[in-house]
Amino acid sequence: MPAPPLSRRAALALPALLALPCDARAAWPDRPVRLVAPFPAGSGTDILARLLAEPLSERFGQPVVVENRPGGNGVVGSGVVATAAADGDTLLMFGTSAAAINPHLLRRLPYDPIRDFAPIGSIAEQPYILVVPPDAPGRDLRSWLAAARVRPQGVTLAYGNAGSQIMAAMLARDAGLRLTLVPYRGTAEAITDVSVGRVDCTFADFGIGMAQQHAARVRALAQTAATPSPLAPAIPPLASEVPGFDAGVWFSLVAPAATPREILERAATVLDEVLATPRFQERLANLGLTPLRMGPAALGAHLQRQLALWGERVRLAGIEPQ
Repeated sequence: MPAPPLSRRAALALPALLALPCDARAAWPDRPVRLVAPFPAGSGTDILARLLAEPLSERFGQPVVVENRPGGNGVVGSGVVATAAADGDTLLMFGTSAAAINPHLLRRLPYDPIRDFAPIGSIAEQPYILVVPPDAPGRDLRSWLAAARVRPQGVTLAYGNAGSQIMAAMLARDAGLRLTLVPYRGTAEAITDVSVGRVDCTFADFGIGMAQQHAARVRALAQTAATPSPLAPAIPPLASEVPGFDAGVWFSLVAPAATPREILERAATVLDEVLATPRFQERLANLGLTPLRMGPAALGAHLQRQLALWGERVRLAGIEPQ
């Protein structure tokens, strides 16, 4: 039997009904969520993404699947998310390099860190650690800086990424040092040469630097954040001898720019719940990270500030965009 014809009122209402938001999306997430880590497996970003995926999955009631899309210091993965469907099913681990440094290093970036992403919330932060050989001159930061200032041939600075080069330029300017930059493919290679005295210092990721310090392979002189990390309170900030020095790495969660507000709010609420749990805070501490809790609005303002700040630092380092 054919269906009865629609009444005139029902027919007129049909287009409006079809235009209403899908109920399934109101119950987001109703299918697996992809969390893109724009760095390789085993990187700090990847490890944090997998740490976060577990409690997010529990609270969402849907799997959160980490997908590594490395390349270009975070460019490839960030570009993937910038052009993904804005339905809440693709999220991005967004950190200092991709959000604040890359825009000043690359002339043709396939994403805009402000325009192309909607902030959800920050996750964690950590400083870099300035490490030197175990037998380096000076007992502490102050005496090491004094020895470095009078060294005729200057101090050779090893670095493993663009962020370290930028911090070297900051240190040279603010502490009155003469620094020669020696490029390395990564932090591990740089620290190896520091440990045997081939080079005089490097800025290391917090976790790697502290592990090498505990193994007595290097000496941790200072940390780059303005206030000491509670995970290493005995290591002074560089700002204690170099006023105003403040640099570190932070991680956040963002989505494609047009993602509906209701989804962003739901994701922000769940993320903050995860960050508030003692278990997650303990697991962050085991990685050398401290929680950084900012909601969407605060994170948006933070991204703007960091983009401007690292732009100034790139110019100071004399790095020309490629």
